[in-house]
Amino acid sequence: MKSYYLLFIIMIAFVSCQQKETKTNVVSDPLPSWNDTPAKKAIVGFVTQATTEGSDKFIPVDARIATFDNDGTLWCEQPLYFEMVYSIDATQSIAKSVPELQKKPEIKALASGDKAGFMKSGEKGILEAFAISHTAVKPEHFDEMAKAWLDTAVNAKFKHKYVELTYLPMIELLQYLRDNQFKTYIVSGGSSMFIRNFSAKAYGIPAEQVIGTMFKAEYKGGNVLLKPEVWHTDDNAGKPEAIYNIIGKKPVLAFGNSDGDFEMLDWTSTNNPLPHLSLLLHHTDDVREVAYDSLSHIGQLKRGLVQGPAKGWIIVDMKKDFNKVFSFEK
Repeated sequence: MKSYYLLFIIMIAFVSCQQKETKTNVVSDPLPSWNDTPAKKAIVGFVTQATTEGSDKFIPVDARIATFDNDGTLWCEQPLYFEMVYSIDATQSIAKSVPELQKKPEIKALASGDKAGFMKSGEKGILEAFAISHTAVKPEHFDEMAKAWLDTAVNAKFKHKYVELTYLPMIELLQYLRDNQFKTYIVSGGSSMFIRNFSAKAYGIPAEQVIGTMFKAEYKGGNVLLKPEVWHTDDNAGKPEAIYNIIGKKPVLAFGNSDGDFEMLDWTSTNNPLPHLSLLLHHTDDVREVAYDSLSHIGQLKRGLVQGPAKGWIIVDMKKDFNKVFSFEK
């Protein structure tokens, strides 16, 4: 009887050791949608060193600030910024019930359903729609309209809702950084008020960590109302200026995709006393997404491609570095 008992104890110990060995040998990949390329290795190496106490590249937790552009970096931006598509749809709805707005021929055309006629007005009409959609209604009403649109609107090219057109590798990167006690921010040329309606659900980034273009606000009669005047344009030099004024700390990681992000990446990598990493997403995949750079009408990337490598920036090639672009890919 004792021999059977001894054999049982030995078997249990053997199984336990095997389980421990298996657990030890399994290393989960924090970025499974990234190919094993130099870009991924640079990111993982940076985060590993930044979070390893005793490393000469260790970064204190309170200094682990990571800033990300939104359009073209976290989700698509072609052929027209998604917020602009929303603005046109929302202005069409608003103008139908506000005859005063229809004094302008382009807005009258939009209200009547003539989007082609409206688009002939070009940038002027689009900017008018942007202002109307964001300031002609109370902020609470804007949030209701934006959320309803995001819940239902489908992109014509990809046949998916706009909120489903986030880049899976970037979502993984955001989570990987947060798992390592980085604080992630969106710093976008789009408006703060639009992005805040989906940033938490889409990216895990709360509304208070969104910095974008902002309209002038006015407190009146117990309400905060917005004027059709831009208070801050969050693009180019406006990005590091807003980061300094709102966050108060220089990022140690900055990620963008266009020359509109150049100054944010440049500030992150210039005279930074802490280890840092600046990255640019280069849209090279015309099969799974859209290929564009220096000649694009939006999201133009030229200066960053030329000057970035010499500054030590990582150029992330969508076609080579992403094994999946969207979560719905097979």
